[in-house]
Amino acid sequence: MVDVITIETPGLGDRSYLVTDGEVAVAIDPQRDIDRFVELLESRRLRLTHVLETHVHNDYVTGGYQLARTTGAAYVLNALDRLEFEHTGVVDGDVLEVSRTLRIRVLGTPGHTFTHLSYAVDNRGETIGVFTGGSVLYGSTGRPDLLGSQYADELARHQHTSARRLLEQFPATTPVYPTHGFGSFCAATQTEGTSSTLGDEALRNPALTLDVEDFVTQTLQGLDEYPAYYVRMAPANSAGPGPVDLSPPTPADAVGLRARIEAGEWVVDLRSGTAFAAGHVPGTLNFSLDGPFVTYLGWLLPWGTPVTLLGRTAEHVAEAQRELVRIGVDRPAAAATGEVEEWSDRPVGSFPVTDMVGLREHLERHREHRTVVLDVRLDLEYLPGHLPGAVHIPLHELLERLDDVPPGQIWVHCASGYRASIAASVLAAAGRDVVAIDDDFSSARGAGLDVVPAAAV
Repeated sequence: MVDVITIETPGLGDRSYLVTDGEVAVAIDPQRDIDRFVELLESRRLRLTHVLETHVHNDYVTGGYQLARTTGAAYVLNALDRLEFEHTGVVDGDVLEVSRTLRIRVLGTPGHTFTHLSYAVDNRGETIGVFTGGSVLYGSTGRPDLLGSQYADELARHQHTSARRLLEQFPATTPVYPTHGFGSFCAATQTEGTSSTLGDEALRNPALTLDVEDFVTQTLQGLDEYPAYYVRMAPANSAGPGPVDLSPPTPADAVGLRARIEAGEWVVDLRSGTAFAAGHVPGTLNFSLDGPFVTYLGWLLPWGTPVTLLGRTAEHVAEAQRELVRIGVDRPAAAATGEVEEWSDRPVGSFPVTDMVGLREHLERHREHRTVVLDVRLDLEYLPGHLPGAVHIPLHELLERLDDVPPGQIWVHCASGYRASIAASVLAAAGRDVVAIDDDFSSARGAGLDVVPAAAV
C-alpha cells in the first residue's frame, strides 16, 4: 500500500510530500530544512530513491539539492531548466521506475513557469495521485507572473491548457496534491480546502470552468503584489543551495541589542502584537510567530541587513530561525530570550491597541479634528471597500513611504490585525504616535463605520 505523507510549511503556505510503498520513497518539493524528511525516512526505515521538483521555486529555497546529496537519491528536475549542478533531467512522458510496484510518470504542465512539471504516481498500474506543484491548486492555479509581467498572459494560457490536460488524462477520482495554495502568494487567487480530486476541481477551478479568454482575464486582474524576496529564490535554487545551520545564535544582552538598533540592524520581537504593544524595546520591530512571520519579514527586510531575534523562549527563536533559512536568511546575527525588561537598557515603549468599535468611538469624539487612519492592506483588498479618508499605503511600501504618512496620531489597520501590528511597530520605531487596530476589517460595518469602494471616493 502506498502512503502519501504531507509535510506542512504553514508559514509559507506550502506543502511538501513523501510518497512511500513501505520500503522505498520519493520526496516531492522539499523545503530547505530537510531534517524533517530525514527523520521520517529514518523512523520508517525507508530508502529515498528520488527527489522530485515540480519547478524551480520562486517562494522558498529548496531543500531538494541537499536532500539528494545527503541520501544519495536522484535529484529530478526538468531537463530544460538551466541549473549549475548535476541532476537527473526529465521531460514530458518520461517514466521513473521507483520499485517493482511504484513508478512515476512525468507530465509537462507549464503555466506557473515555462518548465513546470507534474508527477503522476502509479502503484501497480493505478494512479494514486497527481502532484501538481504550482499547476492545479485547490480552487485556483499558481500565479503566472513570477517570471515577469511580460510573460503573464502567455503563462496563464499555458495554465489553462495544463489543467485541462490533467483532467482529460486521469479519472475524476484522482487525488490532487499541490505544493502551493495554503496561504502562499504563489497562488493566483484564493484557494479553498485542504484536499481535492480532479473531479472536484472540474466543478470549481477557474482553469476548468472558464474558457481560456475569461480565465486569462480573471487571472491577470486578480494578481496583486508578491513578496520582494521572491526574486532571489529562483537564482538560489538554480545554483544549488548549501546546507543550513540551525544551531543557536550568539546570545545578546540589553547593551548589545541597543548597539545593534543604533547601527541600523533589525532587532525583531517575535511575541504577539498585543504583547509587543504593551511593552517593547524602543526601535525593535514586531513580526509575531503567530502569523505569516517569514513572509512579511522577508518582504520588508532590506536584503542583507543583520537580523537579531527576541523570543520568550529558545524554542521560539529556533522556530523563527528555521523559518528564515527557508527564504535564504541563513544565520541570525544574535538572539535573546526572556522578558522585555531583560532586553532593554532604557524604559520600554508601548502604544494602545483597540478594535473597530474603538476607532468608531474615537472618530465620534474627535469630529472636529482629523484622525489619520492608515490602511496597510494590498491594493486588491483596499479597492472594493475601505474607510472614507483612509490613507492607503500597503505594508510592504511603508518603510519607503514613511514621509507620506500625515502628521498626528496614526490609527493603523489591515484585514485581520497581523499586518497592522507590524506597521505599528515600524511607525513606533520611527517615533510616530500610533494606535494598532487588532480587528478584522470585515467587522467595520458592524462597528458602525462607513465602508466605501474606491469608485465612491
